[in-house]
Amino acid sequence: MDEDDIDLTTLSDEELVEQMHDDLYDGLADEVVEGTEILLDRGWEPYRILTDALVEGMRIVGIDFRDGILFVPEVLLCANAMKSGMEVLKPLLAETGAPKAGKMVIGTVKGDIHDIGKNLVIMMMEGAGFEVIDIGINNPVEKYLEALEEHEPDILGMSALLTTTMPYMKVVVDAMVEKGIRNDYIVMVGGAPLNEEFADSVGADAYGRDAAMTVEIAKQKMAERNVA
Repeated sequence: MDEDDIDLTTLSDEELVEQMHDDLYDGLADEVVEGTEILLDRGWEPYRILTDALVEGMRIVGIDFRDGILFVPEVLLCANAMKSGMEVLKPLLAETGAPKAGKMVIGTVKGDIHDIGKNLVIMMMEGAGFEVIDIGINNPVEKYLEALEEHEPDILGMSALLTTTMPYMKVVVDAMVEKGIRNDYIVMVGGAPLNEEFADSVGADAYGRDAAMTVEIAKQKMAERNVA
């Protein structure tokens, strides 16, 4: 069915959320914004729209990206559509006094210029109420240490997509140990070739399998930290 044939306002809440998943998947930013606005008009909480429509939609995208059904340009379109929906929700999420869940500095390690996964994590973390400082790609250890000092985050996130750049994560963690600051931060690592075992071997606190999982783990680690 052609997109123009669907009047989003005629759909039930459940159908509309499904349609938003489809529109997100197809990278249709305007439709995602319209769906977001309709749900707000129907009295949905901003956070519920974020989780049920946008984050869930991106989770589906993430699975198909992982399985080679979707490719980078398409995922960028999807992420862009999500961002458009987020723009509508952001001020409202802030307004509802959703306390900041925590602060994160994130960047891709030296030698690696991939940033799709990192950017998806940033969007989802921000959506979950975290403040995120993105230090970009190809970061040497000095850049990470400077960012930690300057921004004083709760979490340091490192990303790598190449097996050749993965070991650099250990360089960063070792430098933190050497400076006596390792235990001041929750260190999270992620990227397609990584796994739990690798995360343990470099001395990280957690491995985020995908963006949605990273948010869950970050929340959990922050809760543990706040209790401590």
